[in-house]
Amino acid sequence: MTQATSNVTVAKQRDGKWSFTLTFRGVTHPASGKFSSQLQAQAAGMATLNALQGHRQA
Repeated sequence: MTQATSNVTVAKQRDGKWSFTLTFRGVTHPASGKFSSQLQAQAAGMATLNALQGHRQA
């Protein structure tokens, strides 16, 4: 059995802020966040994905 795809996509919104869209186990969740930089949005998205996957940071 293969596991469904999980990933994070970052996009710039019309107001100039950045947000991330999360796909977890094949389900896409709506864009979230109003970050001032692309890097901040990407870091927040990856942290959220890692938390959902159960990875712990040492």
